[in-house]
Amino acid sequence: MKNITDSFLCLSYWPSAGSFGFDTDILATNLINLSVVLGVLIFFGKGVCASCLFQRLSDLLDNRKQRILRTIRNSEELREGAIEQLEKARARLRKVETEADRFRVNGYSEIEREKLNLINSINTTLEQLENYKNETIQFEQQKAIHQVQQRVLQQALQGALGTLNSSLNNELHLRTISANIGMFGAMKDKKN
Repeated sequence: MKNITDSFLCLSYWPSAGSFGFDTDILATNLINLSVVLGVLIFFGKGVCASCLFQRLSDLLDNRKQRILRTIRNSEELREGAIEQLEKARARLRKVETEADRFRVNGYSEIEREKLNLINSINTTLEQLENYKNETIQFEQQKAIHQVQQRVLQQALQGALGTLNSSLNNELHLRTISANIGMFGAMKDKKN
């Protein structure tokens, strides 16, 4: 086999001046050279390469198949996990929506209750202020009436004193005093 390989190497060094030879430049080779090289490779490497190649391809395909199956299993597991999480999220959403509705209803009823309490409190306060106002007005009226009565009484007394002082003389004054003393004496006798 070494002789055959050496002979091909020697052929590659021959000058190609119109004679038959092998071109080692793959890009410059023609169809005949390629078919000869492939034929030699297939003939000599048929047993070794075919089984190796087949085994290697089989291993690669098996590995690829296992990776694909693993990826599919992982994807299925991820999909199932995602479905579980989605169901949990939906359940939480339903729970939160229910709770939000409950809070909304309770909030509205609480607002209405607070509104009614505030209105009642304001009405009570207004009634108390009205009562206080009426009491204040009555007090001020009574105070004004009392002041007017005091002034009228004071003026009447001053007028009466003025009249008495101007009409009383000494004789009338003495007679009034004597009459009063007589009345007090009679009252004293009745008690005893």
